[in-house]
Amino acid sequence: MDIKIKSNIAFKKFKNNKLASIGVIILVTLLFLSILAPLITSIDMNKVDLSNISSSPSKEHILGTDEMGRDIFSRLIYGGRVSLLVGVVGTIMQMLIGVTLGALAGYFGGAIDFIIMRIVDIFMCFPFFVIAITMAAILGPSVLNVIIIIGVLSWTSIARIVRAEVLTLKNMEYIEASKAMGLNSIEIILSHILPNILPSILVAATLSIANGILTEAALSFLGMGVKLPQPSWGNMLAAAQNMSILQNEWWQWLPPGLCVLLTVLSINFLGDGLRDALDPKTKN
Repeated sequence: MDIKIKSNIAFKKFKNNKLASIGVIILVTLLFLSILAPLITSIDMNKVDLSNISSSPSKEHILGTDEMGRDIFSRLIYGGRVSLLVGVVGTIMQMLIGVTLGALAGYFGGAIDFIIMRIVDIFMCFPFFVIAITMAAILGPSVLNVIIIIGVLSWTSIARIVRAEVLTLKNMEYIEASKAMGLNSIEIILSHILPNILPSILVAATLSIANGILTEAALSFLGMGVKLPQPSWGNMLAAAQNMSILQNEWWQWLPPGLCVLLTVLSINFLGDGLRDALDPKTKN
């Protein structure tokens, strides 16, 4: 009952957060458009129409066409699949690494904690994008490689958060009671520690998705992310970096730019809403 009451209170707090609610609506809309892209548009995202090169929005092409005559709207919603997939899967990968290492470091301490935290320090010493660009140049542009880059380089923050949370919990009485009952360390971490730090992990995960989408957009903009002709919001922006396009053909860069902006803002609103809802110190 106690868990049910807490869940109801958290849901009420989240529902009363207007920005978080707006963020959810925008994210659901973008997900709906991306997932159901084949049902929403019948135009092939890679179909070249030489008679409609860089044409402005019309009934046939509601967001116009690019410099190769491809439909912008079709490429936008299919590109949303890629950008959102990279953000979500990259976050899952970094969460698996960060939560595992952070929990081990915080619970066992000693040499294990020292080694893991020195690895964290090494990763955090180097500028993220310098290493990301280097890895992208070595691995080559592809969706999978962007996910790997995000997962391998972005786990350090969540590892530090989890370690700090575990350090505050591992000496609690119920943990000592679990040890006395004969539970091993892995069982205690999985059954008693991680469920109690899940709110912090969820908030960090939402913000990591936003960072993953921005990373994909940046790498694709530099030509080191998602490989053409597969569209993503990042490489659509890269294709529109010509000054003539920026000045005269807004339909090529404004829609993907707005999608990135709205997605990142919505995820940040969602993360803030979750943090406020799951924090017992905040008022109803």
